[in-house]
Amino acid sequence: MTAPAHERTSDDLIKAEEPVLAHNYHPLPVVVARAEGTWVEDVEGRRYLDMLAGYSALNFGHRHPALIEAAHRQLDRLTLTSRAFHNDRLAEFAERLAELTGLDMVLPMNTGAEAVESGIKVARKWAYDVKGVPADQATIVVAAENFHGRTTTIVSFSTDETARAGFGPFTPGFRIVPYNHLAALEEAVDETTAAVLLEPIQGEAGVVIPDEGYLAGVRELTRRKGCLFIADEIQSGLGRTGRTLAVEHEGVVPDVLLLGKALGGGIVPVSAVVARREVLGVLHPGEHGSTFGGNPLAAAVGTAVVELLETGEFQRRAAELGQVLHGGLAELVGRGVTGFRARGLWAGVDVDPAIGTGRQISERLMREGVLVKDTHGSTIRLAPPLTITAEELGSALGALEKVLGAAG
Repeated sequence: MTAPAHERTSDDLIKAEEPVLAHNYHPLPVVVARAEGTWVEDVEGRRYLDMLAGYSALNFGHRHPALIEAAHRQLDRLTLTSRAFHNDRLAEFAERLAELTGLDMVLPMNTGAEAVESGIKVARKWAYDVKGVPADQATIVVAAENFHGRTTTIVSFSTDETARAGFGPFTPGFRIVPYNHLAALEEAVDETTAAVLLEPIQGEAGVVIPDEGYLAGVRELTRRKGCLFIADEIQSGLGRTGRTLAVEHEGVVPDVLLLGKALGGGIVPVSAVVARREVLGVLHPGEHGSTFGGNPLAAAVGTAVVELLETGEFQRRAAELGQVLHGGLAELVGRGVTGFRARGLWAGVDVDPAIGTGRQISERLMREGVLVKDTHGSTIRLAPPLTITAEELGSALGALEKVLGAAG
């Protein structure tokens, strides 16, 4: 008979997963049982500072009281109707999200990958209905080293062979150009192009920040060429970089905005396509949908998230504490860190390969009570909750310094 979870150790639970869970992840050997704010606690009661925040899904920390209260209140009233009926929470969510982002209409979905898939469908429909691209000829231009999700269509335009190998045949209709390369983008866009789909900052690639002027150049190019600019802000958006959206650093407003992760407050999966009216207006009943998209519980939590962002507090915190993060990492360059890229409370840190791989550094930090995640090679990502304090951030940087020094 299977023992209850509360009677099992971390080792027991990790071993129990092996025969019954698909091996599509390689998590660090920590089993989280409780969390609050910026801290998590494992089965044995060991505490860790969370410097990953669920890849930005936990921008407001674990169990933020305003978000938990909104979820509890809605759980006592109504959780799901499907979109076969209206519900009393969806209109406010859409109104406030559109206002926050400076766009017109909202298509609510659940996961980030669903938002990307939906954005692709909308762009193609717009190309046929509005731009006049011949049927089934629409193309979308994307960037190399992108990460937009792992559905079959999305991995079709990935350059990560780990994500692609063994999953073909792939979906046609995409052109891949180098990131941060306007000349290559200009050459790839033609009369069949429905959209250019980009991350304003490439997260999975190692928090790659484009040159100043690149996003503004993409915006100008797409306007001039008569195609849409789709910004995937699923990781970079909602306060992470010190602005509500990463595109705001260059004063850019895309035609289509993809949101997710933090939009659900770390409580429920919530994503959205937010766009100009003439773009999302191409959808008609029956052409796209989601049973859970826009459900009352998701709308209630999403509205509470928007309320937190409307104050500007979290954007300011990310900007101010981002300077602390940037300064602390700068001091480690040449002392185990070969380079880093940071904007707001988000950084990709390149560790000297002689010291260890990103996975090894992550495991050593875990033993120091700090949780991070590696990406490629010897690069780790830092993306703490925006609720982190300067003292906690200093502790995390101190742990990194200790790990690098011990390894060196």
